[in-house]
Amino acid sequence: MRSFITALVFVISGLAQAQTLSDTLWNRYEAIAQRIIETALADSSAFERLAYLVDTFGPRFSGTPQLERAIDWILETMRQDGLENVRGDTVMVPRWVRGQEALELRYPYRKKLAVLGLGGSVATPPEGIEAEVLVVRSFDELEARREAAQGRIVVFNVPFTTYGETVRYRVLGAIAAARAGAVASLVRSVTPRSLYTPHTGSMRYEQGVPRIPHAALTVEDAELLQRLQDRGQRPRLWLYMEAQTLPEVPSRNVMAELVGRERPDEIVVVGGHIDSWDVGQGAMDDAGGCVAAWEAVRLLKRLGLRPRRTIRVVLWTNEENGLRGALAYRNRYRNELDRHVLAIESDAGVFRPEGFGFTGTPEALAIVRRIARLLQPIGADRIWEGGGGADIAPLMREGVPGMGLRVDGTRYFWYHHTDADTIDKLDPHELNLCIAALAIMAYVVADLPEPLPRRFPPGG
Repeated sequence: MRSFITALVFVISGLAQAQTLSDTLWNRYEAIAQRIIETALADSSAFERLAYLVDTFGPRFSGTPQLERAIDWILETMRQDGLENVRGDTVMVPRWVRGQEALELRYPYRKKLAVLGLGGSVATPPEGIEAEVLVVRSFDELEARREAAQGRIVVFNVPFTTYGETVRYRVLGAIAAARAGAVASLVRSVTPRSLYTPHTGSMRYEQGVPRIPHAALTVEDAELLQRLQDRGQRPRLWLYMEAQTLPEVPSRNVMAELVGRERPDEIVVVGGHIDSWDVGQGAMDDAGGCVAAWEAVRLLKRLGLRPRRTIRVVLWTNEENGLRGALAYRNRYRNELDRHVLAIESDAGVFRPEGFGFTGTPEALAIVRRIARLLQPIGADRIWEGGGGADIAPLMREGVPGMGLRVDGTRYFWYHHTDADTIDKLDPHELNLCIAALAIMAYVVADLPEPLPRRFPPGG
């Protein structure tokens, strides 16, 4: 009985301390958070800046002049904003060129089909590849029908469940098809909804396995081929791709800071990736995330809110087909990572924010959840356990706490990696809400009397 009472007192004491911390944070920062929200929602200047970026420079694929011109403009504009330590850190990035491509149904009738080659794919021979099709619904079905795959074009007609599950067929499909003797492979676009829009993305080859052309076709055409095969009509396709991989070229990670007033060497990172695929405008993925992070820090500067620690905006290059920017940042600043208090990434679209996913110690999670109370007025106060992003993953592996902005993702994978990822899919008000959420979270974490508790090195 005595031990039970002791435990109960401990729990009650802990809850009381947590409530005290929550009340302290609320009292200290509630008025500041309200100012940030009101200022963020006051006009559409952030959306206008985002629209200028994507309309002026278009898609920003790694290794292209468009990406580097966009980076030049961002760096100059950040300087005009009065942000500090504006710079571009050089990063060598891969250079994959799509070239011309085409896909045609040759039997049972002739029809041009929409197609997008997948990043890193090899080309077809100059005359293209014409072959009978084998449509499969899974890797297991392909394995069971290996003999039928010999000399055919394998089509992976896999319905969307989750991105993490379904994207395996885009990434690994060419390897599995080549092992089965296929001459090319096609993957049903990784999307829950299609208006005849193929989706591109990255893919892999494996040493010792033949490299065959790999591309995406639409949901509609994957289902057409499935129906034809199921009827025993033995469809044939002709695929043509000019894709090639060229020598690496230099790009840059973009950085700017709001230097801390007391502990400038301690860093809160907030950012997104400035590169995109070579289709559409990359407005949603991830120019919107970049502008939201950039505008969040610019907003703090406009309001004269300088936290104890430095907030660093980082716009990583080459997230889409290499993660070279993320890895280069980790390597360049490895000796400073013990002073990186938090890394926040926005790479899920700038739709209506719902909160953040967080990866860190239980103690830090508890603090972040109390900070999130300040986001209740905009409905972005939920904190999920587990979160981050591709570009901050290398930092998180080194022990840096990580956080990813979570938004209403209903429509994200409708447009992801397609020609439809354009500015009209985004809403100025929702973008402003994302800016407010990022600004409040980054500011309060950067201004806490003590840094977020962490384990460093990992597992320590």
